[in-house]
Amino acid sequence: MLKIHASPSLIKPLFYFDLSFSSSISPTLSPLRSASLRLFRLRRTPFRALVTMSVSKSDAISHSTPEHVAGKWCSVPDLRLRDHRFMVPLDYKNRDASSKISIFAREVVAVGKEGQPMPYLLFLQGGPGFECPRPTEGSGWILKACEEFRVILMDQRGTGLSTPLAPSSMQQIKSAQKLADYLTHFRADNIVNDAEFIRVRLVPEAKPWTVLGQSYGGFCGVTYLSFAPQGLKQVLLTGGIPPIGDGCTADSVYKACFEQLICQNEKYYKRFPQDIEIVRDVVTFLAESEGGGVQLPSGGILTPRGLQFLGLSGLGSSAGFERLHYLFERVWDPILVPGAPKQISSYFLNAFETWVSFGTNPLYAILHESIYCQGASSRWSAHRVRADHENKFDAIKAAKEGRPVLFTGEMIYPWMFDESEALRPFKDATHILAEKEDWPPLYDIAALKDNKVPVAAAVYYEDMYVNFKLVMETASQIAGIRLWVTNEYMHSGLRDAGGQVFDQLMGMLNGKKPLF
Repeated sequence: MLKIHASPSLIKPLFYFDLSFSSSISPTLSPLRSASLRLFRLRRTPFRALVTMSVSKSDAISHSTPEHVAGKWCSVPDLRLRDHRFMVPLDYKNRDASSKISIFAREVVAVGKEGQPMPYLLFLQGGPGFECPRPTEGSGWILKACEEFRVILMDQRGTGLSTPLAPSSMQQIKSAQKLADYLTHFRADNIVNDAEFIRVRLVPEAKPWTVLGQSYGGFCGVTYLSFAPQGLKQVLLTGGIPPIGDGCTADSVYKACFEQLICQNEKYYKRFPQDIEIVRDVVTFLAESEGGGVQLPSGGILTPRGLQFLGLSGLGSSAGFERLHYLFERVWDPILVPGAPKQISSYFLNAFETWVSFGTNPLYAILHESIYCQGASSRWSAHRVRADHENKFDAIKAAKEGRPVLFTGEMIYPWMFDESEALRPFKDATHILAEKEDWPPLYDIAALKDNKVPVAAAVYYEDMYVNFKLVMETASQIAGIRLWVTNEYMHSGLRDAGGQVFDQLMGMLNGKKPLF
């Protein structure tokens, strides 16, 4: 029975959903664009045995290369930190192979609690392809969590200090096919394997721990629930409930996201109507430039369709509208000498590359569509789906017709591997991944329907990255999940109001935030 509770304690109402007693409920709500609403099988696979194998007692035995090295405690204001490094198999199906990679995790506790026995909480970062946050002080959700947990910030494989796959390091692998084969080991299934490898070596008596997953980290959390629930005490998800259907779900994701993108663009231009003309002028300037664009500081090229990608950061997070507006305030160089040609400022070009971040986190682009694949290829899903919406998202056509130029969102296109200097070397490898069909499963629907692990999730009603309707379809198949549906926060809620979000979800599981 679906249970809903509206809380009068906040200005914007909240909904609570409790699916504890019926995992088969398929709740339906009003369409995303309802102006009146203000809030808010895969078969069992050998992978389960694989994860079980990865936490067997034999793993506790040290080999010639130490599997776990702990550093010394250090300090930032209000927190104590300790680094851990683990040597793990690149391929858990071939553990006898010589290929190992390093996984980095940072232990975080409140000052004075270094030696106190406390339960462990693992944080799984959003992405794919991004490292965990680096605490500079006790604040946000980390400070709140450290009141009762020993927090573990794990850089997912290939990011941060976990054998980072940067543009420079990946070029050591000369063959596109070999690089593509290597990259297949960097998805959620192996991130979960790494987490279990760490848990049995770090947590006293290898007890289950709490997992907090933000965005893509939440996708990894659902993979964890599917294949290694024995390692979980409870799971918190923030803006991160994935589509879990058979095959590749990317098409359904992008179709839903394009609809939400149109809404976000409309909101942006209502907030900053002066930007309609500014963006049109920039698109026209780029289109008329030699080569159809302007060279970027890195050596890549900024084109009209590349400019639209600013919507990824500008349209979906708190203060994103404002940051995007202020960025376009400085798009043009001033004319210091009469008759000097008009040109885009170096400030804007450098800022664009900072926003896009392919140079520092290329895995985000290379692996992006693969996170939706189980036994099927993506075949450049976003590119194919966009073709159905090109009449609205063609930037040059919009500028010529005097219409607002629409920004795009979390979609990766094949032409990006021509226009981005950081991505060019990996064009062939990424194309191989886009055509790959034999992706292993990431979710087990039967296991999720039989889930016994307490789960609480923050669902952001107007989330531009993780579509609300698709979230609710998945949530109906996770037994026992409790949902907090709100439009008080955007996808960046954990970053913007981490203490409140963390406290809300924990309260839903420990009884402090009852459903009734």
